[in-house]
Amino acid sequence: MGRINFVLLLALVATALYLVHIQYESRRLYVEMEKALAHSRTLATDEQRLQVEKRAQATALRVEKLAIDQLQMRTVTPAITHYITSPESRSTSLSPERMPAAVETTGAPPRAQ
Repeated sequence: MGRINFVLLLALVATALYLVHIQYESRRLYVEMEKALAHSRTLATDEQRLQVEKRAQATALRVEKLAIDQLQMRTVTPAITHYITSPESRSTSLSPERMPAAVETTGAPPRAQ
C-alpha cells in the first residue's frame, strides 16, 4: 500500500510541476505575442507615414523644382526646338510645321533649313 501511495505522490508532484511549467510557457508566449503585435502596429504606422511622405515628395511642383534646380532642365520654347528631317524630306522642302519635332535642351538657337 505504501508503494502505491508513493508512486501516486510522485505522479501528483510531476503533474503539478508540469502544469506550472506549461503556465509559465503560456505566459511567456503571450508576452512575446503582445510584443510582436506592438511591433506590427509600429511598422504599420511607419508605413502609413512613409506613404504620406512619398506622396508629398512626388508632387508635380516639387518634381518641377528639382528638375530646374538640380538637373538644370527648362521648359520647351521655340528658341530651343530643333526640327530634324530625313534626306527625302529635305528635297521636298517641307515647312517646319509639317516636319517631326525633336526637342534638344542645348539652348542653341534653331538652325536655318
